[in-house]
Amino acid sequence: MLRSCTFSSSQETLFLPSFFYKRMVGGLSCRRMLMLGLDGEERRAAKRQGCAGSTGMMRVRTTLLDLVSCCLRFVLLWRLCCGSTLPPTALPLTDGKPFEVIWNAPVNKCKQLGVPLDMSAMHAVTTPANVPNQYLTLFYKNRIGQYPYTDQKTLTQHNGGLPQKGNLSANLLKARTDVTRLIPVSSPGLAVIDWEEWLPLYDRKWDSMEVYRNLSINVTLEQKPSLTREQAAAGAKQQFQEAARGFMEETLKLGIDSRGQYLWGFYLYPDCYNYETTDLNYTGSCSETTRGLNDELVWLWNASTALYPSIYLHSSLRGRYEAALFARNQVQEARRVSALPKGPSVAPVYVFTRPVFGDQNTLYLSEVDLVRTIGESAALGAAGTIIWGSSVDFNNKASCEALSVYLNATLNPYIANVTTAAELCSGVLCRGRGRCVRKNYNSSHYLHLIPAELHDEKSRGESTGTGAPSRSQLAEFAGKFTCQCYSGQSCSTKA
Repeated sequence: MLRSCTFSSSQETLFLPSFFYKRMVGGLSCRRMLMLGLDGEERRAAKRQGCAGSTGMMRVRTTLLDLVSCCLRFVLLWRLCCGSTLPPTALPLTDGKPFEVIWNAPVNKCKQLGVPLDMSAMHAVTTPANVPNQYLTLFYKNRIGQYPYTDQKTLTQHNGGLPQKGNLSANLLKARTDVTRLIPVSSPGLAVIDWEEWLPLYDRKWDSMEVYRNLSINVTLEQKPSLTREQAAAGAKQQFQEAARGFMEETLKLGIDSRGQYLWGFYLYPDCYNYETTDLNYTGSCSETTRGLNDELVWLWNASTALYPSIYLHSSLRGRYEAALFARNQVQEARRVSALPKGPSVAPVYVFTRPVFGDQNTLYLSEVDLVRTIGESAALGAAGTIIWGSSVDFNNKASCEALSVYLNATLNPYIANVTTAAELCSGVLCRGRGRCVRKNYNSSHYLHLIPAELHDEKSRGESTGTGAPSRSQLAEFAGKFTCQCYSGQSCSTKA
């Protein structure tokens, strides 16, 4: 949609479609647009819109000579990205927003204490608390169905204790009620199931899985007492994995059938298991074993409509390049497995991160750390990032005031920058019909506007990102990024 224009014999105002220079958090109107390479019909549409000054746009004017030069330049840039080999991905939940940032941390205490928090840079503000009708709904183990698990400390068994001893029918019956209560209306949103007690792969080397392996062998020996423990292990593995798959797959299907406009998936899936960040010559790459085991979960990637990996940082990664390697490979593994199912489009990736370090919740991520987490996610083609926080992170005046300062000084300006850049790149390189993705995933190229090209403004008390990228900035995007088209859309200009 075109919003405003200026035409005369000597100068013109140039526009892109309205989403292009639109980094207006919470649906604010466009601040700035360029129209480059539009066809005749689009120009006529622009003229019909008139030159409404009430939109508050900042117009970019150029002489006719500059216009011709500029148009030729961008035709060339578009042709640099003449077609993508990436499989199509689902449309973004919000039109014109290729990269969203969603807040998911409880801040009610801050409101009670009268500490102002500027959340306007976020696409949505949600809480992990048991609150219905949110843009992001987080289903912990006690919030959906009857999840079978065993307490690691007390060994108390809940709902059968093991997947193969659980009641799948009862799980689905309760899950339907739980979904209807927490998501009363099927509008677009995100639905994340957080089941972390066991993994659906029996052989995965993970501390808590040892309990489930031992219990599974015991169940098999009860059924066939003549077997040795070694002989029982094979049967135990098959029973465990088949039952685990049933619980995860069928619960996802129920959620999608009930609330199909939400994007359903499991938190922490997939995982790269690249946590040895202090190793000498750490590269962050997922091991061949990990990739092979993740390949075995193709049924899960096929059943999911979104993937939700996590890139929470330990304080040992503060300011270190290894943080980028860790996050980069977690996100890239999610993108890799999303392409394994043979469907019309790949599932979008939403990356969980935190504003603080996992082991020190009073220590905030610096701008450099944000680049290496949120910035990595955006550059790799994730659909968004979810900023999660626990109930103890912001529960007193000191922590709330620290969050308020952090939002204003660091987090909001960075979010405005990276989301604006993602929209601009999508608009120029992908014609608004796809999102930009690094050509070389293991490079350090980011979707950023340089400070001179971005103005973080305040409008009606809300955070606003505006600005005009230089031609060199857009040329850099074209050289270092390609397009992943949205399903059913062609997003690249053919040479």
